[in-house]
Amino acid sequence: MAAPIHDDPVRVLVVDDHPALRAGLAAIIEAQPGLALAGEAANGDEALERYRALRPDVVTLDLRMPGVDGLQVLQQLLAVDREARVLVMTMFDHEQDVVLSIRAGARGYILKSAARAEVVSAIEAVAAGRRWVPDYVAVKLASGMSTENLTPREQEVLEHIQLGLGNKEIGRLLGMTEGTVKTHVREILAKLGAISRTEAVNLGRQRGLLK
Repeated sequence: MAAPIHDDPVRVLVVDDHPALRAGLAAIIEAQPGLALAGEAANGDEALERYRALRPDVVTLDLRMPGVDGLQVLQQLLAVDREARVLVMTMFDHEQDVVLSIRAGARGYILKSAARAEVVSAIEAVAAGRRWVPDYVAVKLASGMSTENLTPREQEVLEHIQLGLGNKEIGRLLGMTEGTVKTHVREILAKLGAISRTEAVNLGRQRGLLK
């Protein structure tokens, strides 16, 4: 079980593959009364190993890491300890990232560009068992929760639309009839709330569905 919250400092495990970012967050934590740096990890394997060994009160977790990505690490941490308190910290505010992180069990989501005071407040809130979702993230979360997710096949079709391919070309590449592709395109437009293929691509980029 996660360590109980009491009068001792909140112990934080920092997980990020960028040494400079780890150092910056560690400095914030160590300078803040009531917080203490439990340890650091540069990848998913280290995160799991150090969580088991250190049992921190809070884990700050980067989503974009080489190898095992942050969402997989989040799921693995919760498999080790279903009460693990994880605060996702990332450079991105893509709608899909927000939705997937919260659905996967993160207690909070915050951008790395957030002010020092906001970072501290987020860690303290998550440590106390509360959710932390800033207003600018909550808007995306609400939007994402109200929109159906694309199926894997629809995602593939959208990626091919981004390349400027027509239905016939997409069908040939994905082994589908042109009519089936048209059906997928209609579903994509409906789910994204788009009125054209171009708008679907633009919305897909905004929501982190496309790179």
